[in-house]
Amino acid sequence: MTWRDYHDLTKHTVESLRRTPHYLEWANMPDPFRHYEDVPVLDLPADPPTPEIPAMRVLAGEFGTVTAASGPEFLSQLMYHSVAISASKLVPSTGHRYALRVNPSSGNLHPTETHFSTRGLKDWPDGCYHYRPSSHMAEQRALGDFGKAPLEIVLTSIAWREAWKYRDRAYRYCLLDLGHAWQAIALAARAMGCEACAMGRFDDDEIGRSCRLHEDEWPMLILRLRVPEVLLSELRAKTPTWFGGRPNRLSKEVEAYESIDSIHTATKLTVIDDHSVCSPVEPVPLCLEPVLSNKGFGEIVRARRSALDFEGGAATMSLAQLNAILAVTARPFFADFTAATFVHLYLYVHRVDTLDPGVYLYRPGDAELKIMKSGDQRVAAAALSLGQDLAGNACVAFSMIADIDRSCRIHGDRGYRYVHFEAGAIGQRLYLAAEALGLRATGIGAFYDDPVHRYLNLTPDQGQVVYHFAIGHPVPDSRVGA
Repeated sequence: MTWRDYHDLTKHTVESLRRTPHYLEWANMPDPFRHYEDVPVLDLPADPPTPEIPAMRVLAGEFGTVTAASGPEFLSQLMYHSVAISASKLVPSTGHRYALRVNPSSGNLHPTETHFSTRGLKDWPDGCYHYRPSSHMAEQRALGDFGKAPLEIVLTSIAWREAWKYRDRAYRYCLLDLGHAWQAIALAARAMGCEACAMGRFDDDEIGRSCRLHEDEWPMLILRLRVPEVLLSELRAKTPTWFGGRPNRLSKEVEAYESIDSIHTATKLTVIDDHSVCSPVEPVPLCLEPVLSNKGFGEIVRARRSALDFEGGAATMSLAQLNAILAVTARPFFADFTAATFVHLYLYVHRVDTLDPGVYLYRPGDAELKIMKSGDQRVAAAALSLGQDLAGNACVAFSMIADIDRSCRIHGDRGYRYVHFEAGAIGQRLYLAAEALGLRATGIGAFYDDPVHRYLNLTPDQGQVVYHFAIGHPVPDSRVGA
């Protein structure tokens, strides 16, 4: 199966949604938390230091200061501000309470898992670990000399968690979630004073074997962190000792999806070259007065939520806010797998002060918006997003259009992963910028693919829609608690 076969197969149409109704089997819902049994579990220090640098400055490429005093404190700070639990939500009808996390996920299903290896980190044993977000702890799967960096993170996907609800289309959501998690970790690292280099070109099967992943879990992205010298100790090589650990069973039954297995196989690599060097990223100034963006990074990431819906009516956002939000999408993506961006944005402007309603084109890095359609877009934006009102009630909604053809010409079918990683990364930046500016955002993975292309007058060679997004003033959600 090629990427185009998969993408065509998983397009939403009115007919496909009517033809194949899907009823969720709640008793078989996958466990959102992976645990490894029969391994040592190490505590991560509670209440780690909060990065105080303004969130918008981190999004602009600035570094925070190093405040952690040891390896355990550094790991705790990094995970706490990127992939940890941040709140809970109550279901009034059942009294059930479920966890929300710092990094967003489609349907709150969280297919992404975080594995990491340490080497020479002060006061922390070298080895391989799995982060346990349910208790903010590290499961020690092996001791010894692993990896090529003081801290190397392997982000993996468990596709079944998404397929349980979204079926064949689930692989798209897994890739978008990876992009969100990637940026969540990379931005937290930057706020803590260090760089995170992302690598997408690796031998999938080799990484899976080296991490001893369960067959339901696939490696997707590797992050290597340049840890500050103050947090490093003398290296002492030690022969690896594996504890292994038994992964918990996520569901009673797992349904196989041939389309997902096929597209994942098509996008795998077998490579022997090592892309371990990534160039640092230079800051890009934002079009924003500092007084509008002084909320600290730690405060913002822990408070970030997906809006249930947005206030319509007269609630507006300023043009300065929109400029600042667009500015954060212009960041180059510091990774070895792409030197160019493949995603551009179409904006459905509903209520932005001094900007007429309409559809606008924005290419990251441009200094202008190009008007494509004039007039009220609220009904169209909601209709294209599978009839979801929040896309029309927001102040502005987005269609992210990816040049998948160009990415795959450069990278083969692996490029299909990369464009979704990029879209998810942009989405994470939009989330944090909106939160910092007193607004809120929601990622929308469900939309009518071909109607979006027709509405935007896109020809096949101009790109494919991969993600929708909305930003505005949120309707209060009384279900969220600490």
